[in-house]
Amino acid sequence: MSLKKSTSILQNKNAITYAQRANSWWSGVQMGPPDVILGVTEAYKRDSNPKKINLGAGAYRDDEGKPYVLSCVRKAEEKLRSKNLDKEYAPITGSADFCKLSIELALGDNSDQIANGLNATVQGISGTGSLRIGAAFLNGFFPGNKVVYLPTPSWGNHIPIFKHSGLDVKSYRYYDPKTCGLDFAGALDDISKIPEKSIVLLHACAHNPTGVDPSKEQWAELSQLIKKKNLFPFFDLAYQGFATGNVDNDAFAVCLFVKDGHKIALAQSYAKNMGLYGERAGAFSILGESNDEAERVLSQIKILIRALYSNPPINGARLVTEILGDAQLRSEWLQEVKGMADRIISVRTKLRDNLKKEGSTKNWEHITNQIGMFCFTGMNAQQVERLTKDFSIYLTKDGRISMAGVTSKNVDYLAHAMHEVTK
Repeated sequence: MSLKKSTSILQNKNAITYAQRANSWWSGVQMGPPDVILGVTEAYKRDSNPKKINLGAGAYRDDEGKPYVLSCVRKAEEKLRSKNLDKEYAPITGSADFCKLSIELALGDNSDQIANGLNATVQGISGTGSLRIGAAFLNGFFPGNKVVYLPTPSWGNHIPIFKHSGLDVKSYRYYDPKTCGLDFAGALDDISKIPEKSIVLLHACAHNPTGVDPSKEQWAELSQLIKKKNLFPFFDLAYQGFATGNVDNDAFAVCLFVKDGHKIALAQSYAKNMGLYGERAGAFSILGESNDEAERVLSQIKILIRALYSNPPINGARLVTEILGDAQLRSEWLQEVKGMADRIISVRTKLRDNLKKEGSTKNWEHITNQIGMFCFTGMNAQQVERLTKDFSIYLTKDGRISMAGVTSKNVDYLAHAMHEVTK
């Protein structure tokens, strides 16, 4: 083949490729930014250092650093197998038993709201899906300002969930980087300036990502202010039982607001407290003024769900129902979730104590004052970069660490590294 003919063929191919690109439906689609947490995990996997630690992932690990399946979950699986159940569609609202047990877990078995049928509760696709249902309903039917106010900072997915649903998103002060604790005065000041009939999102316990929670007295003050300002509280309850090891303690804020007369929205998740990450079991509830109102709300939520995904998955809900509905399995779960919470609390203490042993003169009390899976260490981006580069310790640039990745075997090394980059 002549050079001239070869060049002509190449030019034609290039022209065809260019034309294809120009005529593509998706030629204008830009590459999206990578997920921050997944990026941390991918970098961790590539590291060959045997001492490497992944403190980015928000999933519980045992003291060997391994994923943990609760024994009560294994037993619930065996019970389900023996029942030889079918795989038919769930109702649009999910399992009725699952919904009843979920709202009872949050509000208590003796709740007047449940007894009087004031709750509209549906099964959601874990916490994320439950929040998404709530956001869609509020966008369609909330009679006030369709603006949701989030604490600063908040879980990274809150903003896209609410914006994707058509709601506007604003913020109120919450975390104080100077103390690594709660900016309660700032929160009160900002909330007092929110226009009435707006939506305020509250982390019920184990605030993600800071691990900073209000005290019971501060929750009471927040409840009164939010009631006075006529704001609508939307609770995200993703860690019930996982924060303190006690399901009633962790639902304190939710129950207090209900007792104070708030008609709340509530998203629940069983990812963390039952280790059902991949089963996607969650619930969404709204409390109404009457049984009739709750029924009307439920009817509209069903319409929204039908368009979103039609029906929720059945297996996770069945597992939760077996565990919460069986006295023996429920008791075993309460012990196991306390064990998980206690392990997190213990490694917080070990990390703080080891930093002191390293000779650190910094005040690390916030490590044990914070609660739940995450800890805002107070380290800056440069210190985080050194941790990763010099010690193969992987975390997000804001200094947040997942305490689930800390074990009795690596806590000494972590404390040494943190001291080296902060001294």
